[in-house]
Amino acid sequence: MARVRDVVSLGTRTPSKRAAVSPRIVGVDVARGLAIVGMFVAHAVPRPDDVELLVDGRSSILFATLAGVSLGIVTGQDQPLERGRRSDRVVSILLRAVCLFLLGGILAALDSGVAVILDYYAFMFLLLTPVLFLPRWALAALAAVIAVVAPMLAAVTDDRSEDKASLLDVLQYYLLDGVYPALIWMPFLLVGLIAARSGLRRRSTQVWMMIGGSTAAVLGYGAAWVIPGVSAEAHSGSTAEVLASGGVAIALTGALLWLTASERAGFGRAARAVLWPVGATGSMVLTVYTVQIVALAIFVALREDSGGQIEYPGWPLLIGMTAASLVFASLWRLWFGKGPLERLFTLVTTLPRRHERDSV
Repeated sequence: MARVRDVVSLGTRTPSKRAAVSPRIVGVDVARGLAIVGMFVAHAVPRPDDVELLVDGRSSILFATLAGVSLGIVTGQDQPLERGRRSDRVVSILLRAVCLFLLGGILAALDSGVAVILDYYAFMFLLLTPVLFLPRWALAALAAVIAVVAPMLAAVTDDRSEDKASLLDVLQYYLLDGVYPALIWMPFLLVGLIAARSGLRRRSTQVWMMIGGSTAAVLGYGAAWVIPGVSAEAHSGSTAEVLASGGVAIALTGALLWLTASERAGFGRAARAVLWPVGATGSMVLTVYTVQIVALAIFVALREDSGGQIEYPGWPLLIGMTAASLVFASLWRLWFGKGPLERLFTLVTTLPRRHERDSV
């Protein structure tokens, strides 16, 4: 059986064997697997009255929070890489951002009826790279400032996202106006990075993630409930949504880390066994996400009615995609380890440095 090492997010992996010294963190994989299943639900389940489901927006936000966690893991977790070893890792992240942007553009062109997140991720990675090695207090301060300022900027800027006539329009679209505005979503990645820097395997970190996340969720949703004009609805881009849905993401991740920790002895082993297919799916989210978009595009092409309305098969599609993803990911991980697109991304983002080392 292939033994998989280091946690990845959308294909993120350590670029050298020297850094691959610890096994995957099961709780992070399971959280990522739940995020992708949540996306299946959000994309496939019909809502005749445009009712907001629990997974709407929150699955993507969990995804983004885990991206910050994973970037923290590949840059040293609670012991950040020393200065002499940082450049290779930063180059790998930048190359990955380029690959994500290209893949996101390709998937968006398939007309699946889904707002693809990968190209937005590219901008999030670019924004996070300069602050990867800041101390936790600085990351927390930055997250707090952005959570307040970015929604205000989005509210006062002119929406020129439809035209995209200039570089400024494109930047405004991806940073402030799009479905997953990178600048507004930066606090999710920053908080995920803080969690990784705090030591994900520590019980104290897991408990504080649950407490802090739950508190943030109560404050965010509470503010939306009691303050007139404040909304925490999915994709509202408000400070209340950032606080509330980000809190849910970090609390859920902390709970899964605690639940699947090796310290739980028999209980932890049982939890890891039961959740193994979900964790396998979470270990190759780039592959599963891409296949999902392709599958939805096929259904759109086959079932779009004359009025241009998309008619997904609903529950049969959801059950089929979920079951197929869990089975495929489990078998692939059992036999081959790293997912196919994850392997490709690793190859592409490490090839320049391999060539440089071979030339020395």
